[in-house]
Order: sequence, then C-alpha cells, then structure tokens
Amino acid sequence: MDAVTGDLAFLPLGGTGEIGMNLNLYRCGGKWLAVDCGIGFGGAELPEVDVMMPDPAFLAERKDRLVGLVITHAHEDHIGAVAWLWPQLKCPVYATPFAASVLRRKLTEVGLLAQVKLHVVPPGGTFELAPFRLQFIQMAHSIPESQALVIRTPAGIVLHTGDFKLDPEPLVGPRTNEAALAALGDEGVMAMVCDSTNAMVEGHSGSEGDVRRSLSALVKGLRGRVAVTCFASNVARVESVALAARDAGRSVAMVGRSLRNLDAAARECGYLKGIPSFLREDDANDVNDDNLLILVTGSQGEPRSALARIADDTHPRIELGEGDTVVFSSRVIPGNERAIGAVQDNLVRRGVRLMTADDHMIHVSGHPARDELRKLYKLVRPRLSVPVHGEWRHLSAHAALAQEAGITPILLEDGDILSLAPGRAEVVDSAPVGRLVLDGGRLVPLQGAVMGARRRMLFNGVAIASLAVDETGKLRGEPRLSAPGLLDPDDPETARVATELARVIAELPVSLRRDDSALIESAKTALRRLLGRRLQKRPLVDIHLLRV
Repeated sequence: MDAVTGDLAFLPLGGTGEIGMNLNLYRCGGKWLAVDCGIGFGGAELPEVDVMMPDPAFLAERKDRLVGLVITHAHEDHIGAVAWLWPQLKCPVYATPFAASVLRRKLTEVGLLAQVKLHVVPPGGTFELAPFRLQFIQMAHSIPESQALVIRTPAGIVLHTGDFKLDPEPLVGPRTNEAALAALGDEGVMAMVCDSTNAMVEGHSGSEGDVRRSLSALVKGLRGRVAVTCFASNVARVESVALAARDAGRSVAMVGRSLRNLDAAARECGYLKGIPSFLREDDANDVNDDNLLILVTGSQGEPRSALARIADDTHPRIELGEGDTVVFSSRVIPGNERAIGAVQDNLVRRGVRLMTADDHMIHVSGHPARDELRKLYKLVRPRLSVPVHGEWRHLSAHAALAQEAGITPILLEDGDILSLAPGRAEVVDSAPVGRLVLDGGRLVPLQGAVMGARRRMLFNGVAIASLAVDETGKLRGEPRLSAPGLLDPDDPETARVATELARVIAELPVSLRRDDSALIESAKTALRRLLGRRLQKRPLVDIHLLRV
C-alpha cells in the first residue's frame, strides 16, 4: 500500500460516503499527510452510540512516516477526534489561531496539552512538511478561519477545499478568497477534493448578512422571554443574535457549556470585539422578561443540552413558559428529527411559541449549493474532481455537476486508495477502515464485543442468573433471576424460569457440575433457551456462580 517515491495518492479514512468523522490522508514519496480528524454522532440508526470517530489503525501503523496533521477549521466533525486519536499518531498538529484555541481546550480536558506539538499557522499562511508544500486559502464558512488547503507536490497540485461557501457578506472574517483560487487555477490543479454537503441543493446557500437583518427585525417584535438556539461554533450567528438583542433593548444570557467555550475561544482570537460580555445564567432571573434574550445550546435536541432541560422544566436556573419564544436559528441535521421534535413538543406544551427556518429567514447553510460549486469549478479548473464530505447521494450529485462543468469526477468511499500520479488516476488498493466509539473515557470498536453486547441488550434485553452450588455442583436454594427490560421482578414468569433453570442444572452430569466453566456455559445455554421459548427473544445472558 506504500508506493515508491514520486507517487501521489489520496485516501479517506472517514467522511467520504458519510457526513462527519473526516479523516483524509495524502501520500507522496512514501510520506503521509493527514487532513482533519473529526467525530460523528450515532443518531437514530445507532442508538447505542453517542460519539464515534474513524479508526486510525492504518495510519497509526505508519506514524513514523506521518509528517503532520493539518486542521482546516474548528468544527467538531473536523477537529473533535484529535484529542482522542492523537495518542495513536503522535504527530505535530497545524491549525489557524481560532482552531488552535478550540483544540487547546480539548487537549487540556484530556491532559495532553503539554504533549502535543501544536503549530499555529495564520489564515492564508504557507508552511512546508516535506515533500508537501502547503498553503491555506481563506474560505467563508459558518465558523471563523475555515481554510482550503493547497497541497503542492513534485507530482502535481491538489486543492482540498475543506468546508466553505461563497458568502458575499460572511460578517465574521473575510469572504472566500476567489482571487487566490483563480490564481491557483492558472497555476494548474491536478485534482480538487471538495465539499459535497449541499451538492443536491440548487441555487445559492444564502448569506449571514441576510440572517442578521432578519433576526434583528424579528426580535424587536417579540415580548416575554426570547431564547435563541444555534450552532455554538457559528460566531457570526452569535454576534448577530447579540446585535439583535441590543437593537431590541435586551441583555443576553449565555446558557450551555459549548457556547461558553466557543465564546472564550472567539474573544481570545479577537472576535466579538464590539459585543459586551454575556450574562451568566445565574444572572438571567435578575432581568425583566421583556429585556432578556437567552442564547442557549441544544439546537439538535441533544437530551443533556440546556434547551432540552429547559423544555423538560428540569434546568436549575432557566424557565420558559406562556408568552415566551424560542428561535431555532439552525438546520436539522439528518437523524436528529425525532430528538428536535421532542424538545419542540415539550416547549409548545409549556405555552412557548416556536420560530424555525421553515417559517422565517433565521438560518443559512455554511456549505456551497450548486451555483457556488459551479463557480468554484470555473475558478479552479481542476483536471479531476474528487467529491468528499457527503453521503453517497451527495457524492453522486456532485460528480454529475463536475461532469457538466467538463471536469472528470472520481467517486470514492472510505478506504479507497486513489492513485493520482504517476499515470492515470484510479483506485489501486484499499485500506482497512472502521469506527471507534467514545464510551465514557475509552475508545471501543463499533463492531467489537462491547458494542455488540450493548446492541443486543438494547433490542433483546439482558438476563442474569445467580447460582449457589456446593462442591459437588448441587444447587443450594433457588437461582435468583434478574431480567431488566424483559421480566418484572414480581412477574410469576420470573419465578417459573428460575425454577425451570434449577431443574435443568440438577439434571446435568455431576462431572460437568463440578467444573465452574462448564457449569456456567451450560447454565447460560439453558437460560437462553428458556427465555427464547417463553419470550421469543435472544437476550444477552450471564451467570454468576458462587461455590459454597
């Protein structure tokens, strides 16, 4: 899989064929470069999973040839896995000031800040990780300092766009540097590895400037408490909410940990200069309802978020009710529909008025729609298009658009190794891919035994029987059975299953009952069959054996 000097190859380990978990690799002259390292979420398809990330095992085996990890921007799906996967990679990390500020906080939380060599590169800056000569190009996005990465190699130039849009009025940070993109096109680009999130959306993604004006007009006309929820990382949106509050004579209280962390990072890097410090949630109740705006986390219905707890009336300090308004200044991430609906139902039940992007101009996407992609192709004029950052339907739509523009598209999935040079561009090999689940403070394979057992317990339940036997294997008393999610403790069926299990064990050969391992396995098999016959379930079973 490691080619000779002079080759150039691209390998996505995450984020191609899915949205989230971005981890991209480039190989040249036997050296590897990593671009982004992000997380994803389980959602409705994986209810047993909260946070997951790509398995970096392929890259970890080659870490002696890994020249560095470059972060294009500070969104969680591009930066969120660094603190968890870096111990397997142990490479220097390169990021702009804002992304570096966000990453320092993450590294501090896991005790790695002193170990990671974090290099800060200015937006639009250049740096070299031989044989790769690298240049950032500033791109507008829904977070400050999003950068495209120009990768110059002896074999040719690749543009890795990262996440971007062509916003004429991004508000925080500059517009996308179209002049630099055009100059790169004049230089000659072998391949463009490009964002596909909105490749199915015709037209333009819209501007943050339009959202700011709409929010200001909207908030002015409201009475009672107003709460606005948005993506914490969208500093321009946070600033717009703060300005809308100021125009309406309202003070802003910030509620939610992720918002507070991003606010600190933004101010550390010189953003939000004209915005006064936000009130703490402890101070919100000291402000008259008509003069208060609450900026709150939880736009995706996260069950532990501040907004979900407010909707459930379990938040220790903040309450919303009749006459109050909640503004959802965000999009619905696919898979979160049910969770968001539950939060909104609870708010409406409490008499709260809802405003969403379905009815008001209060959100625009941070990703390019089709007209923006068309313009990008006219600017860059790459020989090849490699759609990434999307599910298969997004990648296919992007490929068709590139083809219309006269660009040759190449469709990949995670694990495909695309040889770009020498010779014809083609998929020449594959690398093993997988997903790791963040389970508390540890990483476990999504397809491993731990998560497999979790799935079985989730859908089929779990049953645990406790047995006390003497040296000969004779039962001392009835087995105790616990089957949460299958049988209530007072259910007569519980006692019947325990009695039947005792009968089966009593009929086992004495030699088998004297062997702990054999007795446990036989009891497991018996319990599984008993529950299967009675409940038509295949629960995870376990036996606790005590010799007396």
